[in-house]
This record gives sequence, structure tokens and C-alpha cells, in this order.
Amino acid sequence: MTARTERILIIDADEAARADLSRYLETRGFYVTGCSSRAAAQGEVSDGSTVPDVIFADLQPDGIRELAGQLEEKDAFIPIVACSDSTSSVDVVNALRAGASDFVLKPYTDDKGALDDVIGKLLDRVRVNRLNQLYRQELEEANRDLRDGIAELRADQRAGRKVQLKMLPDREQVTGGLYVDHLIKPSLYLSGDFLDYFRISEDKLLVYIADVSGHGASSAFVTVLLKNLTNRLQRNLRRGSSDDILYPQRFLERINSELLDTGLGKHVTVFVGIISEAERTLQYAVGAHFPMPILSFEGGETAYLEGSGLPVGLFEKPDWEVYEVSLTRPFHLLLFSDGILEVIRAKSLDEKEKTLLELVSGGRHTIASLNEALSLDGMTELPDDIAIVTVTDTMSPSVSTSPD
Repeated sequence: MTARTERILIIDADEAARADLSRYLETRGFYVTGCSSRAAAQGEVSDGSTVPDVIFADLQPDGIRELAGQLEEKDAFIPIVACSDSTSSVDVVNALRAGASDFVLKPYTDDKGALDDVIGKLLDRVRVNRLNQLYRQELEEANRDLRDGIAELRADQRAGRKVQLKMLPDREQVTGGLYVDHLIKPSLYLSGDFLDYFRISEDKLLVYIADVSGHGASSAFVTVLLKNLTNRLQRNLRRGSSDDILYPQRFLERINSELLDTGLGKHVTVFVGIISEAERTLQYAVGAHFPMPILSFEGGETAYLEGSGLPVGLFEKPDWEVYEVSLTRPFHLLLFSDGILEVIRAKSLDEKEKTLLELVSGGRHTIASLNEALSLDGMTELPDDIAIVTVTDTMSPSVSTSPD
């Protein structure tokens, strides 16, 4: 007979009957242990190394109930086969109600086929139950690993977010005759939106806003690349090795080249502008950025800047046109990420752009005043996934840098 690994415990005060069943089960290849009482079987049930797979027990219903309760406390699925020489249907029902999984008549070996059927059926249930337990344990371990992984990812995201915040310029800067402020709120811990502004000469301020395709760590990595590139271009200008940063189109060309070299498959929409206070001009290039910035003159017109251009990081040798507008009067320049349009309550994109222009035309030139205007439309504050830069000309006493 092929050896088996299943263990069977027999609890029966009748030594002859117990020995008879034990011999038969052993010939079937099972490991068999016999005990004369439930108390004597206590060690067999409690010892983890010898816990049986099936128990045959000739006990009164109360004894079966106590044995079943003991097994339940141990969270062990061990079927109990009630054994009796009684053919009364009441005894059978009482045994099953007490917790037995099946019932066999004594003497055990009178109907060996029925005995084999009972054992086979119960062992199948044991195997299924143990597989379920194994799967549950594996699932719990996987969930635990997943929770640990998510916690670690969140910690990494928070750390990455701190790095991103450190890369941003100081808020509410007064530089020369310009007052510059910004707001950036990511939809996730890490943001694909980025912005920066800094002096490239005593006369000129460079400002740009970028939106990296996608979300998450890879998009955030591109914002680090942008910051690193602008720092290098500024150093190159100071050293006299390159003046690319003085020209909006060449600035986009450098971003394009470095993005292609990374092989990340990421592209960026960018608006970059250079304000010359001495010449009173704004030169800019557009890398498919949307919406276009809004230029508002004190006491005059307010309009979106004109221009278009290819996205940055998709093509080997793209060309970008340089546009120029005169800043003949005190002005406000507002740059937005496309998240601003998501929060404006209008049906079409054209209506959203029109509403945004009307807000700025109505004197909403600062982040605080824009926030206030949107709150009147049922919002409490500017939402996540948004970036804004405001540049205000402070050369004229008529221009205020405080919230409208």
C-alpha cells in the first residue's frame, strides 16, 4: 500500500474496536493513534506536530460538542466522525448537531466501502480547507507587503515632494521693478507642474512654467532635470561659455535635447518669457503650452498672448518662433497651468478661457484675488493640480502688489 501522510486519531473506550479500526486504517497507509478517552487524547489534539487530520470518536453528544469546541478554539479544521453501534436516527442527528461531520456504525469494518467513502470525502474537505488557509496566509502576507510598500512609497513621495518644494523660487519676490509670486499645488505627492523665475542680468528676468506629461516619479524627475538645466545655463552665462539662456527659443532647444537624451519618453509643454525692464519688452517662446499667459495693462486692454509652437521633448530638431510685445505701460503678466481651466464652471473650453480672461480683466491680478473670485463660485480655495505665476510691474506708483 502506498504510504500516506494523513494522521487519524481514534477515541474509543472499546479497546478491541479501536484496535480493529486502527489495523484497517494502517493497511490503508494512514498514520493512526488510538486513545481510550477524550482526556487521554488531549495531548494528541494540542501537540502541533501530531495534530490529526480526522478524528473517529465514540463519545456522547456532550463529549463531541466539547471536542468540537476545543478544535474551534484552536482554529483547526479537523473533522470529527461520530462512531456508535446505535442505529437510532435520533442518536445520529444529536451527534451531527453536536459538531460531528459524519457518522459511522460499529463495528467499523462491517462496511469497509462506506468507511473508505467517509474518509475520502472528509480528507478532500481537509485538503480544500488547508489550501484555502494557505491562500489566505499568502494573501495576508501579500497585503502586508503591499501595505509596507505603499507606506514606503508614500514616504518616498513625501521626501520627493520636499525636494520639489526646495527647488521652487521664493514666493513674493521683489526683483528690480517687478513683483513675482507663484502657487503650485500637485494632484499627487509629486507634481509634473513646474515653474521658475530668476534674474539673468540686471535688466532681465526669465520666467517659465512647464507641465510634464503624465504624473508620478518619472514626471517629477523631469522637473529636477529642468531645475538642473536652468542652474547650469546660468553658470554658463556667468562663465561666458554659453548664452543660451538669454534666448527663449534656445532655452527650449536645450530642454528638448536633454529630454530626448534621457530616453524617458516624456515631453513637456513650456512657456518661457524674458522681460527686459530697460527696453520695456517681453520676448517669449511657446512649447505647446496651454492656456496662454494673460497680459493685462493698467487702465487698458487685457488679452491672452498670441503664439504657438511644438511640445518640447518629442522631435529631434524642432523650431520655435520668438514673439515680442512692448510693455509701454504698467502691466500684470499671469501664467497658468491647464489645471486652472478645470476649476472654472463653464461648459466649453472657449467659455472657460473667456471666464478666466474676464476674471483677470476685472482686476484679479494676484493669487489671493483669483482664489477669492473662485471661492465666490462655490469653491473654498484653488484646487490641486494647478500652477500659477504672477508678474507685476511695480515701477509705477499706481500699481499695487497687495491682493486686490
